[in-house]
Amino acid sequence: MMQAMKTLRAAIILWLAGLVTPAFAACEKTNFEDIKYTACEVALGQDLRLFLKNDQGDILGTFGAANGQLPEGKKLAFAMNAGMFHQDRNPVGLYIENEQQLTSLEHGGGYGNFGLSPNGVFCISKSELQVYTSEDYEAKRPSCQFATQSGPMLVIDNELHPRLIPNGSSKHYRNGVGTSADGKRAVFVISDQRVNFHDFARFFRDDLGLPNALFFDGKISRLYSPANSRNDLGFPMGPMVGLVVDR
Repeated sequence: MMQAMKTLRAAIILWLAGLVTPAFAACEKTNFEDIKYTACEVALGQDLRLFLKNDQGDILGTFGAANGQLPEGKKLAFAMNAGMFHQDRNPVGLYIENEQQLTSLEHGGGYGNFGLSPNGVFCISKSELQVYTSEDYEAKRPSCQFATQSGPMLVIDNELHPRLIPNGSSKHYRNGVGTSADGKRAVFVISDQRVNFHDFARFFRDDLGLPNALFFDGKISRLYSPANSRNDLGFPMGPMVGLVVDR
C-alpha cells in the first residue's frame, strides 16, 4: 500500500508544481492485514469540496446529482459520503459549505457512533486539510471553507480512540478520512469488506501513517470512482465529499 500511495503522491506533487497534466487515478485499491480497502488521496490545493444541496435548496442525495450540478467542463474524480445525517438527510452536527455554516457543532455523549466521544470535524481551508476533535475545533475555530462533523474519532494525535476494542465482533463496511501532520494531505478510505473499528483505525495510523482520522459511516458507506469502475448504489445520502477536476 505504501508504495502505491507514494506513487500517487509523487504525481500529485508534480501536478501542483505545474510539471505534468494529471492522468492518474485518484483512488488506489490496497490491503492491510488481509483486509481490502480503497484509498483516495488529495493534496492541499486540489479542488476538494463538500456537497449537500443544489441551488434550489434541495438535498442532492446521490453522486450523480452532485456531479450534475457542477459547472460545464468540471466533473468528480471521486466522491464518498461524508458524515452522518438525520432522516431528512440534513447533517448531524456541524456542516459548512462555501464558508456558510448550515448546522452547528455538537459534542459527543449522545447515542450511537456519533456520540462516542470524542467525535470530530474534517476541515477544508485554504491553508490546510485537517481532522480536529470537536473540542479542538471549538477552541481553535479554524477558517474552514468546508467542514463536516462526524464520529467517533478513529485516531487522535497518533493514538487510537480509547474505546475502540481489539478483535471487536461488530464488523461493517466503513469509510472515513485521515490527515497528515502538516495538513497538506487527506486520505479518504472505504473498506471493501466488513471490518471492525479497531482494525479500520489502525489502517489509518499504522499503514497510512496519519496522526488523525475521523469515521464517516458504517451502514451507508459508498464510493464513486470512475477510474476504479465504482459507482456504489444505495439509499439517498446526506453530506458528500468529492474531488473536482477538469473534464
